[in-house]
Amino acid sequence: MKQAKRNGIILALITLLVLYFVLRDNFQSVVYELQRANLFWILLALVVTAIYVLFQSLGLHVIVQTYEKKYTYKKTLQLTLITNFFNGITPFATGGQPMQVYLLKRDGIRVSSGTNIIMQNFILYQLALVVLGLIALGLNFFFNIFDNLPILGGLIAVGFSINTLIMVFLFIISFGKKFNAWVIKLGINLLTTLKLVKDKEATLKKWNERLADFHQGAVNLGKNKKVCIQGFLYQFFSLFCLYVLPFFIFKALGVGGEIGIMRSVVASAYIMLIGSFVPIPGASGGIEYGFLQFFGTFVSGGVLSAGLLLWRFIYYYLLMIVGGIALSFRKEEKA
Repeated sequence: MKQAKRNGIILALITLLVLYFVLRDNFQSVVYELQRANLFWILLALVVTAIYVLFQSLGLHVIVQTYEKKYTYKKTLQLTLITNFFNGITPFATGGQPMQVYLLKRDGIRVSSGTNIIMQNFILYQLALVVLGLIALGLNFFFNIFDNLPILGGLIAVGFSINTLIMVFLFIISFGKKFNAWVIKLGINLLTTLKLVKDKEATLKKWNERLADFHQGAVNLGKNKKVCIQGFLYQFFSLFCLYVLPFFIFKALGVGGEIGIMRSVVASAYIMLIGSFVPIPGASGGIEYGFLQFFGTFVSGGVLSAGLLLWRFIYYYLLMIVGGIALSFRKEEKA
């Protein structure tokens, strides 16, 4: 709880700092653009965001159902909303997965099974992220959407490389049974030497059992091609909805053909790749910087700043608020 409060304070301070830099030169212009924003397109942006969450939940749900058929989609949706809240307040979005395992346990799913579910879902999400990143790189190469951005190009390369390595690492720990056993044995030997583990054999046996269970879960998922394809497609379309969101935001602000769907997808894919290695809750600072730099290629001034504020509020702060509400309902259900 103390950690969550500290992260919340850090997030609030960074948000205020970002708002200061975004609004300091064109406050009145930003207010004017927000006041004249088209409500129809804003509503469409909210609908697209809702679809993003629904697909995100479906991706998780198909995997949960392989372990517990009676687990309802309503519970999975609630779980996804709560996950978005904890991801939003923790660095590198690391708080959501442990909370998912905890909540699944409270719903009667074993910790080992819950860990398998979350890991398998994360693999499919990471695969979708990398595939969309590759598509964005390909589109930019053929249509030359962004050029002469050397610093951002370096950040994109780093972000893409990190996410690709994460995906490879996830596949290794999921299917590399012998490698995992070697790592666990090495780690337990080290902890035993440091006198942090008292019963080496019992600890090794316990972790080997968990490893066998985890490996079997990954193998079962690999054999269930239907679930793999469904989970990947749900995650892919979820991210696609997130990536087209700026298109609707700028439509609400009266921007015409400057930002089409393709430009929105490519820019958003790049922004998310950059934001993935910013060690601050919500990748605050890095995400906003990427947005201003990429979309600043097409629009400027109050429209650009207003677009950033609307986009960031709808897909990040609003989802955190909804996630916090879902968490409060969850607590009431268990009270």
